[in-house]
Amino acid sequence: MFRKWIATPNDWTLTILRLAAGIMIFAHGLQKTFGWFGGAGFSAQMAGFERGHIPAVFAFLAIMAEFLGGMGLILGALTRIAAFGVAVNMVVGAYLVNSPNGFFMNWSGRQKGEGFEFHLLVVAMTIVLIVRGGGAASVDRTLAKS
Repeated sequence: MFRKWIATPNDWTLTILRLAAGIMIFAHGLQKTFGWFGGAGFSAQMAGFERGHIPAVFAFLAIMAEFLGGMGLILGALTRIAAFGVAVNMVVGAYLVNSPNGFFMNWSGRQKGEGFEFHLLVVAMTIVLIVRGGGAASVDRTLAKS
């Protein structure tokens, strides 16, 4: 059963997709966990989620999906599970937070907030990774070969 979770082809296009998604999501996870790159940090992020009426357990899972999921994607370790966590996080975020602001990101600063276009791209990327795996140069591929 475990081999099915880590099986992946020796496909470099999946590696590129996995790394792009992982680096992007991991950076957001670092903002939420450590306050790096202008982020709020763990305590402030948890408080912000709770002010938004998101229960603490789900707030914690959202932060961990970005931090650990992003790290898992970068390494290609349990790629399908990491991608699933990120995908769920993005769907919930798009629905609860960003959908009222429309489709587009707030590049011009004229909208009330960010739209959900970023989330749509990340969900598409993670669906590919869930279906196909992490590709070449992944921990999953190394473990599957042994």
